[in-house]
Amino acid sequence: MRVLLIGANGYIGRFVADRLLADPAVQLTVLGRGDDADVRFDLATGSPGALTRFLDAVHPGVVVNCAGTTRGGARDLTRHNTVAVATVCEALRRSGCGARLVQLGCSAEYGPSQANSSTAEDAVPRPGGPYGVSKLAATELVLGSGLDAVVLRVFSPAGPGTPAGSPLGRLAEAMRRAMQSGDGEMKLGGLGVQRDFVDVRDVARAVHAASLSAAQGVINIGSGRAVRLRDAAAVLARVAGYGGTLQELDGPPGAHASHGGHVGHAGHIAHTPHPRSAIGHPRGESDPHAASVGFPYPDGCGSWQQADVRTARDRLGWRPRINLEESLADIWMEAACRI
Repeated sequence: MRVLLIGANGYIGRFVADRLLADPAVQLTVLGRGDDADVRFDLATGSPGALTRFLDAVHPGVVVNCAGTTRGGARDLTRHNTVAVATVCEALRRSGCGARLVQLGCSAEYGPSQANSSTAEDAVPRPGGPYGVSKLAATELVLGSGLDAVVLRVFSPAGPGTPAGSPLGRLAEAMRRAMQSGDGEMKLGGLGVQRDFVDVRDVARAVHAASLSAAQGVINIGSGRAVRLRDAAAVLARVAGYGGTLQELDGPPGAHASHGGHVGHAGHIAHTPHPRSAIGHPRGESDPHAASVGFPYPDGCGSWQQADVRTARDRLGWRPRINLEESLADIWMEAACRI
């Protein structure tokens, strides 16, 4: 099976490439903007006709699109997340290759959801920002294209390679700085949100499974369990060996993350309450040891998000395998290399 992978240099795309290369039945061709791509092509500016000619020449059985951007204004997000997907869909419609399309979507397409609920694929999307809007528009283009296509709505990816600008990446960097300077206390903001973290290697497994399946439509890819960011911070402190105190800014009185999170069997994260104590400096007061971890969480999804992952289990035979503790340990290993 020949697979054309678009966006192999991105955070998720790198792991998808590794997963596909590990399958001896896959012949992988990489298309992208970088010099290391087999074919250089910019989806945001290239024409569907040019891409069609390449598809007819290579004749892939599957096209996997991991390309896109999470940063920039509405114009950049639209160009790289929506127009680019329109180019792929139009090129596939014109081509005679008949390739299946696996498109990576994002949980930001759903927007805010009700606390303690699991979001299924039939939920009405209400994205809370331009990024989610641009990704939702891409999903609608794919679903309306008439192609053999599936969209994997990935929730909050974690693990090795986590971008330094993401909440978990910023948390690891703040902890690295605290340990490097010997700070016995960290003050962190934005830890109250709860997100469904899924390891990026499990995401790559889902892409591989989707490439081989006949499933169409939208399929959620997540762990199926929301985790509070302050609990993730407590686990990260433990795996890093940070013995200091984590105090939460912007949180309820007495909220701490130090010594309060533990991971039991199968990576379950629980939170043990603490005695009430002062949070430290009020919000807005300067503190050389304070480290913001993004407040509010920058994905436009409010305070809670949790995936219903039954469709992935039933239609792809996929389940997450890597627990959050392992993902956080790998994030820390990369951060620690900078000490």
